[in-house]
Amino acid sequence: MKKRIKLLLVDDHPVVRKGINSCLARHEHLQIVGEAADGVEALKKARELMPDIVLMDIDMPQKDGLEVTELLRKELPKIKVLILSMHSNTEYVMRIIQSGASGYILKEAPTEELVRAIDIINTGEAFFSPEVARAALNKYVRGGADDPAAQLTNREREVLVQIAEGLSNKEIANKLGVGVRTVETHRERIMRKLNIHSVAGLTKFAISKGLISLNT
Repeated sequence: MKKRIKLLLVDDHPVVRKGINSCLARHEHLQIVGEAADGVEALKKARELMPDIVLMDIDMPQKDGLEVTELLRKELPKIKVLILSMHSNTEYVMRIIQSGASGYILKEAPTEELVRAIDIINTGEAFFSPEVARAALNKYVRGGADDPAAQLTNREREVLVQIAEGLSNKEIANKLGVGVRTVETHRERIMRKLNIHSVAGLTKFAISKGLISLNT
């Protein structure tokens, strides 16, 4: 039997926790190993239970979901976080990505989408609800001086997309018809301009800007 995915459910509303529990109960490969009603309890339970994924609400007493996510990323980086929220505006999307969460799904999403998000995140990939991705894409299309992506040249944007798609420097160089050293220079400039210094971070940034297609 396939190893079950251990979940910690964090939400300050008991009715919401019960509803999510019921929705996921029929999926045998998922196991809710614990629940928490606030940020402090979430950290305590995460340390005790070591779940694979935390299903995290944003608006909670004591510590909010994004603060807890940032703390988990530093203390227990192997635990992945899927944010469940009612908020779909772009500002929340950017804050969620910066917090280190692996995904973001709206509470109103169907159970099938939630299960798919859990499965994808468990493999190490990121997952963002289509509605959320659309909001981020709209902001990217509108652009603006305060948008970090606006600092990138067209070639840097091309390189960013290919980094986010998992291509190596050599593969990108072959695809663009340039030298590997040129690609390395573009990569360094991208990281400096965006103040992002990991491939995972660049990938999440590209997703938030709608630069690469999402898993659907």
